[in-house]
Amino acid sequence: MKGRWFVCLVVGVFLAALAAPVRAGQGDKIVRTKSLDGLPVVNNLCKVVGCAVIRSLDTLPGSTQPSSLFLVRGLVDNTLTVVLGLLGLSAVEPDLPVAVAADGAYTPSQASVALVDGELWNRTPMSYYGTSAWESYLKQPANDIVRLRETHCTLRATGGGIVAVIDTGVDPDHPTLKPFLTGGYDFVRGKDGGDERPDTDVNQASVALVDQYGVYWVNPSSFAALDQASVALVDDSNHADFGHGTMVAGVVHLVAPTARIMPLKAFGPDGQGYTSDILRAIYYAVQKGAKVLNMSFSRPTSSPELKRAIDNATSKGLIAVASAGNDGKATLMYPAAYDNVIGVASTSNDDVRSIFSNYGSQLVWVAAPGEGIITTYPWAGFAGAWGTSFSTPYVSGAAALLVGMQGSASNSQVTSAVAHAKWISSDLGKGRLDLYQTVQTGRSLWPYAATSPVPASCGDSTADWSPVQ
Repeated sequence: MKGRWFVCLVVGVFLAALAAPVRAGQGDKIVRTKSLDGLPVVNNLCKVVGCAVIRSLDTLPGSTQPSSLFLVRGLVDNTLTVVLGLLGLSAVEPDLPVAVAADGAYTPSQASVALVDGELWNRTPMSYYGTSAWESYLKQPANDIVRLRETHCTLRATGGGIVAVIDTGVDPDHPTLKPFLTGGYDFVRGKDGGDERPDTDVNQASVALVDQYGVYWVNPSSFAALDQASVALVDDSNHADFGHGTMVAGVVHLVAPTARIMPLKAFGPDGQGYTSDILRAIYYAVQKGAKVLNMSFSRPTSSPELKRAIDNATSKGLIAVASAGNDGKATLMYPAAYDNVIGVASTSNDDVRSIFSNYGSQLVWVAAPGEGIITTYPWAGFAGAWGTSFSTPYVSGAAALLVGMQGSASNSQVTSAVAHAKWISSDLGKGRLDLYQTVQTGRSLWPYAATSPVPASCGDSTADWSPVQ
């Protein structure tokens, strides 16, 4: 009886640890057990070597389901692997830091900045699939380059399914995005939602007066229309990538406006996260019914568990899309370099590779515009951004267009369809994304696929979408 009580106590303590918002940290280990129900194994291990189990990584938060993947604190190093194998472990790897694919070294040209600066001032409200957005968001050059309006209006494809955005979180009250967001999670704080706004002291009221907006740099690769007091709170190194997730989500919505977006917060406002939280987000997305994974982040080394999580996701029908990174090199970055992930590079509005974009046939499957992209920003705002982070959601949106045509579209089918792109050079894979060609390929795969309803304004050749009346 005492032995049974002890086991229950250990389980109770472990579940309490799962509920606590304990952050991953330097030196933690990702541990896989041989057993599918590995909790007793890791608990016994930690009794022997003095470590602590932080949480399960392959089950839903708060779940009591069996788990075989854990975050463990206090394992000295990987020299213990042989001994640990005798104690029931199959693999141990360090929980390495990962960064969102923002670019901190590239300085956009004055002409590029001036163009976006001018566009951001075009705040004419437009109706976009039931919500309001700035005209500059809808009429930016990148949309014409990938043939966005033509795809929506002529081929009548506007998206479907759920796109999981694993990033810094999303503003759940942004009026352009709010109706299209579905339940997410904040793996940094250990709570439902995925809201990134608590990362700053800025609030909606402080940026409510549109007439007082100016265009300010808010991190090394983006600037937004904010008031001066607000930008002072987000332009330090601790907030170098605040807004990143909301900006990424805005591009997904721009391309696939009738798809749903699942915000999964795995990164802080400094753009830094850990592999363990990314693993949790991927397993969460699979179990919660997402169809597309948008991963605008990268790490320079492969991770066996990251590959395993993505293999599991794609085997269950998810489409994985990731940024190639912004070092301007022919270097492998992960997860983009995995064979079952669509790696995305950035191109300029002149249809050449962006100087900051990584490249190479082993990394890049397709490219998309990634310079001066105008997209949503927290507190009902909009921003201009540079980086492969913002090329990636153009391709995730393309995947969602295909999912809207065929809900069971596979990773391989979508990968093949987006390859019908505009050829640029061999170091950019199949070329620059062409949404029209992608969807036409989908129509050949699924000739009886339903078409999407589109606004009446699509029949008006003189306007893109509808002005708010």
